[in-house]
Amino acid sequence: MAETTTAALLPEPRRSVVFMATPTLWPLWPFLPLVRQRAGGVVELGVLFDALHACGLPDFSATVWLTNLLGVPRRVADLLALPRQTFDSPEEVAEAGWRVD
Repeated sequence: MAETTTAALLPEPRRSVVFMATPTLWPLWPFLPLVRQRAGGVVELGVLFDALHACGLPDFSATVWLTNLLGVPRRVADLLALPRQTFDSPEEVAEAGWRVD
């Protein structure tokens, strides 16, 4: 619990990067809800999915699935079919404006 508390006290965007890179901190594992504020006040919702540890699928650790947590399909194949934005690292996800919700 101390690790979660310490990470929560970090300033943004560092806080989000630490959470994105550490699935053991995700309170709703295997998903981490994200939000991005766009110009004009438009809010986008997304989720990270710990595909590697949840079902053995590599290469999705920095992929934002463009859905909200309540809209995540039950089947992995259906999740993989959703629109997504793929990045090379949690730092790039944060640079694109995504933050832990």
